[in-house]
Amino acid sequence: MATVSSSGSGGGGGGGVDASDHRYDEPLLNSTSTTSKLVEGVVDYRGEPIMKGSKLGGWRSASLLIGVEICEMFAYYGVASNLITYLTGPLRQSTTTAAENINAWHGVVMMLPLLGAFVADSFLGRFRTILFSSLLYVLGLGLLTLSTVLPSLKPPVCPNNTAENNTCPSPSTFQLLFFFSSLYLVAFGRAGYKPCTEAFGANQFDGKNPEECKSLSSFFNWWALGLCLGSSISHLLLNYIQDNLSWGLGFGIPCISMAAALLVFLLGTKTYRYSVKEDKENPLLSIAQVFFVAAKNWRMKSSLASTHEVEIGMPHHIRVGAHQFKFLDKALIDMSNDPVGSRKHGRSCSISQVEDAKAVLRLVPIWFTCLIYAVVFAQSSTFFTKQGNTMDRSIGPNFQIPAASLQIFISLSIVLFIIIYDRLFVPFARAFTGKPNGITMLQRIGAGMFLSTISMVVAAVIEKRRLQIALDSGLIDTPKRTVPMSVWWLVPQYVLFGLADAFTMVGLQEFFYDQVPDELRSVGISLFSSIFGIGSFLSGFLISVIENLTSANDLYSWFSDNLNRAHLDYFYWLLAALSAVEFAAYLYFSKSYLYKRGA
Repeated sequence: MATVSSSGSGGGGGGGVDASDHRYDEPLLNSTSTTSKLVEGVVDYRGEPIMKGSKLGGWRSASLLIGVEICEMFAYYGVASNLITYLTGPLRQSTTTAAENINAWHGVVMMLPLLGAFVADSFLGRFRTILFSSLLYVLGLGLLTLSTVLPSLKPPVCPNNTAENNTCPSPSTFQLLFFFSSLYLVAFGRAGYKPCTEAFGANQFDGKNPEECKSLSSFFNWWALGLCLGSSISHLLLNYIQDNLSWGLGFGIPCISMAAALLVFLLGTKTYRYSVKEDKENPLLSIAQVFFVAAKNWRMKSSLASTHEVEIGMPHHIRVGAHQFKFLDKALIDMSNDPVGSRKHGRSCSISQVEDAKAVLRLVPIWFTCLIYAVVFAQSSTFFTKQGNTMDRSIGPNFQIPAASLQIFISLSIVLFIIIYDRLFVPFARAFTGKPNGITMLQRIGAGMFLSTISMVVAAVIEKRRLQIALDSGLIDTPKRTVPMSVWWLVPQYVLFGLADAFTMVGLQEFFYDQVPDELRSVGISLFSSIFGIGSFLSGFLISVIENLTSANDLYSWFSDNLNRAHLDYFYWLLAALSAVEFAAYLYFSKSYLYKRGA
């Protein structure tokens, strides 16, 4: 009879600078009393174990990495936040084409971290991956700057700034190719940088130390605060420079900022904690093996007695959800006593492998039910900005605020709310719930999803008002004229976006970091990122389909270049409806979710 394997094996995590070949086999580490004084699973930059109470790691190193991230976010949003203006301006693209291109690029930016995380966790380790990715990042930004500075690379200047795009000379194929190649090089640079910096920062805290565990939860809040600070400065400074001074300077400053981020990161080399890369099976391949063996053993029957025996005495977090996804238990069937069966069905998997696979599979419904949230998120840097460009943006008699700069209200809302959330809401909620973080991670995510639905309703109502004012003012066919409606009417939808992000974005980051197997922490962060990658692709696909359907028979589409003839309000109502359906599905799946750890 086939039995269940009780052998234990697991995956390895990403390594540090000199830690990839470190082994706990020295006499010093054979002492139980000495080992209890060590921070488990990490070493210093020389590959030596770290004693508890050491000044290495902790908030000292994490604060440095938050500073690095501020510089990176300043650089990234210096490119991303106003890209719709550059594509519809100097590059002469239509609103629809520009939105589709931005969604495609943003989708790649958010999906590639899956590859970067795999490389980090399986081969290079997080430190080296951050280093190499940062160099690629700086190169991409440098080439992007050249594409707006060198006469042979930058698009020809439109002789009449009030003319329609089709009356201006178009950029050459080579110029477009160079620009988009540089843009996608930035995406490849961010692929390894993005998932590893946050996971590397979280590695500076010992999750098994109660005090440091509390700091870890705060770290994600302050990390989000740093993201918002970097993007806020970018919205205030770079969007103005790009709109009023020079695109070359507007892209050049982000390149300098990213180079500064790399320098600061290297300055902290001696202060970091580095995860030990143990000589174990690749964690992703280990999980893939579970699905493969389970499929092979689909028709086999295991011994229930054996299954019960190997589960007895296992840690609680390993046995969580043992009744879920029972089909994966087929991977536990031991065919070693049957030579023919062993060759046919492959070797069995361990309990820890199967439970790791179940932990990843439990994330899938949550991942899927957050995709529409990501579609909504994609609108803030595209259609919101185009709306603002048509409205009264004057502050005093001589100054106009760049439409893209309104995105600062998203960042400011996140910054203010995270401080309130961390210092006031969590202690207050903790008094009632008894939970260390006040509310669960899934409750936090759900609150943000509800707010994003409301933000789309508000956006639809405000856009309807803008269209009505344009009609009443006789501006329906003069899209270059300013609609006499203050751009500040858009602030409520930006603020609601910020509040939603403070709940959902931070919640998702913590959720996917905490709930994946320990060896896949970088992959967990990239799974969070991939939600927004797929969301951007879905947004581009949705825009393309709606454009084709609504522009038939020579009618104005919902996304017409003449926004006074378009119907962005219909699009926002559609997103609000889809968000409501998604929120209902999310509530259903989140209620049945079993946490890997108490939350």
